[in-house]
Amino acid sequence: MASLCAGRALGLAGQGLTGSHASSRGLPAKPLVSRSPILAKTPPCIRNRDLQQALGISVPHRRRSEVCVRAASEEESSPPAGLVGEDAAAFDVSQQSTKSWAIFTGLLTGVLGLIYLVWIQPGAGLADDFLSTVESFSNNNPEATILLILFVFAVAHSGLAALRPKGEQLIGARAFRVIFALVSLPLAIVAVVYFINHRYDGIPLWDLRGVTGVHELVWTLNFISFYFLYPSTFNILEVAAVDEPKLHMWETGIMRITRHPQMVGQAIWCAAHTLWIGNSFMLVTSAGLMAHHLFGCWHGDKRLSNKYGEAFEIVKTRTSTFPMQAVWEGRQKLPADFYKEFLRAPYFAVTAFTLGAYYAHPIMQSASFYLGW
Repeated sequence: MASLCAGRALGLAGQGLTGSHASSRGLPAKPLVSRSPILAKTPPCIRNRDLQQALGISVPHRRRSEVCVRAASEEESSPPAGLVGEDAAAFDVSQQSTKSWAIFTGLLTGVLGLIYLVWIQPGAGLADDFLSTVESFSNNNPEATILLILFVFAVAHSGLAALRPKGEQLIGARAFRVIFALVSLPLAIVAVVYFINHRYDGIPLWDLRGVTGVHELVWTLNFISFYFLYPSTFNILEVAAVDEPKLHMWETGIMRITRHPQMVGQAIWCAAHTLWIGNSFMLVTSAGLMAHHLFGCWHGDKRLSNKYGEAFEIVKTRTSTFPMQAVWEGRQKLPADFYKEFLRAPYFAVTAFTLGAYYAHPIMQSASFYLGW
């Protein structure tokens, strides 16, 4: 019965009536059904006794409406079973446009070329000047330098994310995404290249690289970490602003395990690399990365709450930051065919990318050494 009568109708101020009864009695003509995105699909149920009498509703009808109210209250005490957020990593080939992907390829080529000329190019790019400035503040200490690089990236990345709602209102979603990418991507490149070049600097603390099984363990952990990529990164056309970027609220796939998969993936990656490298530079790098991602947990929840309100609160009650916590507490019910939420094209692409990144390590190291950062 609750599913038939879950509306937040006339007893709440601001959710009034619509139709002839309202207009004939001088009541404001407002929608009968709540505007809440969670409740908008359910029929209304009247629960204000005085208003029912004023409208001439009979006692039997009034009693039925009171039952509706009690049932609705009971239903509101537990999250609805259906999805409130979006299905993550869904990919339909029939919905893809050759034109969109051609534009994406052209934009990617152009942006990377521009970044190389303006930012990366040895002796001419601005990255050399940026890094020199950072090193002047850190007194050329590798640990302090990587922390400053990560701090600048975090401020720019999270700061622009916080400004996104107002920025999109001023210049549009696509233009703001372009600015976001042109700021975040160059700073990320500096962080990655500096890390590769200085990963064995600092004070040695342990060396387990010769221990049997350690390489296999590190490889496996690193491989798994990439499956915790934030689902929005799968929307590549949105990332490149070919499609209009949106702030999505995902609820399936990896989100059932943790509401902040990128943080968990970063933690796994840091654990693997710290185990393998075992020095002070790696420890400091991992601490800086995790500090930013832990802040991102709070910041991401805040942004989703501001945008989706009640809907996000429902998603929050049945997901968790700590992996699997919502599952063992009974707040998240994994479907019997849960594994199918990972048998999707984006995850096959992640698998190929992860293997490619591993085998491309020598190329990445050579390119980083060439830049000399």
